[in-house]
Amino acid sequence: MVDSLKISESAANQIIEILRLQGYVKAALDNHAWLTTPAGEVVSGSRQPRLKLDSVNEALSLLEKRIESINKDRHAKFTIADAVAYGDFVVGRPNVQAADVGIRLTRTKSGEHNRRETLAFLKSLRGKTALIKVQLYETWMNERSHRRLA
Repeated sequence: MVDSLKISESAANQIIEILRLQGYVKAALDNHAWLTTPAGEVVSGSRQPRLKLDSVNEALSLLEKRIESINKDRHAKFTIADAVAYGDFVVGRPNVQAADVGIRLTRTKSGEHNRRETLAFLKSLRGKTALIKVQLYETWMNERSHRRLA
């Protein structure tokens, strides 16, 4: 929590205690880690990891190749300046959630950025896979554990 939220250890301990009192987390058997309780799962809206790590990594590799291809295309409307993938796949567990991918675009042709056009481009970049979720890049994405794609 300290690393993820960039907070002090004492602040993290206070937050954990609040979450424990509300019944959202409980100490693991070794008392060095915390587990999310069923109540915590409900309130966070989380789901069990259902995807295979190898499948997510393969989807990210394919996305990496698409990004490389787009960046070489002189007729593309956008180039991809940055692309980072983050999520529980970074830890290496066998079952994971879909990877989140932050994409920073630069327009190759003159004109204003049209939000609808940008979102359509991101959607086409992702393709039809449910193994990754593509969104516009934000600087905080680079501060978490991630895999660089571009």
